[in-house]
Amino acid sequence: MFKKVLVCNRGEIARRVIRTCKRLGIATVAIYSEADAEAPHVKDADEAVLVGPPPAKDSYLNVEAILAALKKTGADAVHPGYGFLSEKSGFARAVAEAGVVFIGPPPDVLDAFGDKMKARHVALSAGTSPVPGTDEPIAIDTPEGVAHAKEVAGRVGYPVVVKAVGGGGGIGMQVVQDEAGIERALKSCSDRGKASFSDARVYLERYVSQPRHIEVQVFCDTHGQAFALGERECSVQRRHQKIVEESPSPAAFFTGEEGEKRRQGLYDAALRVVKKVGYVGAGTCEFIADDAGNLFFLEVNARLQVEHPVTEMVTELDLVELQLRVASGEKLPDLSTVKRKGHAIEARVYAEDPSKGFIPKPGPIDELTWACGAGEVQSRALRIESGVSAGSKITPFYDPMIAKVVAWGETRDAAIAELDRALAGTTIAPATTNLSFLRKVLASDEFREGRYDTKFAEVLAKRP
Repeated sequence: MFKKVLVCNRGEIARRVIRTCKRLGIATVAIYSEADAEAPHVKDADEAVLVGPPPAKDSYLNVEAILAALKKTGADAVHPGYGFLSEKSGFARAVAEAGVVFIGPPPDVLDAFGDKMKARHVALSAGTSPVPGTDEPIAIDTPEGVAHAKEVAGRVGYPVVVKAVGGGGGIGMQVVQDEAGIERALKSCSDRGKASFSDARVYLERYVSQPRHIEVQVFCDTHGQAFALGERECSVQRRHQKIVEESPSPAAFFTGEEGEKRRQGLYDAALRVVKKVGYVGAGTCEFIADDAGNLFFLEVNARLQVEHPVTEMVTELDLVELQLRVASGEKLPDLSTVKRKGHAIEARVYAEDPSKGFIPKPGPIDELTWACGAGEVQSRALRIESGVSAGSKITPFYDPMIAKVVAWGETRDAAIAELDRALAGTTIAPATTNLSFLRKVLASDEFREGRYDTKFAEVLAKRP
């Protein structure tokens, strides 16, 4: 096992990794920007190194500064968390060249899944179906390329969605209702992709109406073992970003004997994809489902997910510990024998205003009280993962998430009740937050009956 791990992230995920390292007796190093000098994750670690000014590009994405921190502290492994550099193959290679272990998939795997076209080809070669569409980027500057896009759109059926290959979070994505809008959408998404991701390539897929976003947690080791640890339902989203996640999925198409067959088929499809490239570590295979329960491959997130605690709550596994053990060369235990128990739901608490399009609302947090008392909490029924404390400030430099509140119950109704109790008893002031909206989600008939899709949250926000 490693002696010292540098946690290449900030906020709640940095604290989460540090917590497991401490339990295992592993020393930790935090990195921080000037804006995070007094942040809780800095205080939690055994050592901390300043890596730059507030903007992420100058600090948490500053590879040179992070490599210098590695050398200075003598850390023998790097945990990247999620976001920032977690899926950057160039960073993983630089870490390896420095003689340090990158706690994540190998660089060539990151290459395979870091490009939507490459990931689509991996899925196809593994016998897992992506959403019907173009299997290569569209040559938008040629009449032949535009004609091909129109031909594919006509074949898969309108509406279709044009996507930037390098896109994410809904950036560089546009729904097209008929052939007249194809050419304009191709140009618009290409321009946005080039500006946002330095990648002008675009492709096209069938637009799935009433979509549900369902993902499978996978875990693989260096000894050829690969396991699926259940699915998570992530369809409560705003601006294509998740705010409530749960496990197992309450979708009607997963009920009964046929539903269980569909669920197992989903797990098998996910494992085929990751096995195809020799995956190592924690990963998430994402799918989109239509209202009939047809499941299509979307992408692989080659890292630990924000919503990993719901899987931990139903399996009683520590996924960070498993990451550390796999990265150190250990063989995983037989995870196929793990029984999923009960139901877990995670709500992401943000400094944002749901009534105004969920716009971020940076500002001070003078008072912060959780329903279960002060500080981070872990119990069988409730976990609070937070990167801030009373006296912290939500800045405009980073994602405005304040905390993840995760509840577990023997039944889904019990988990909903526990989560609502926790949210009701939480005080965050004077910041504007989505606490009331999260409770509105939990109280809605659509959520309670499990009949919601990815458009649900934004529709709900407009209701009086």
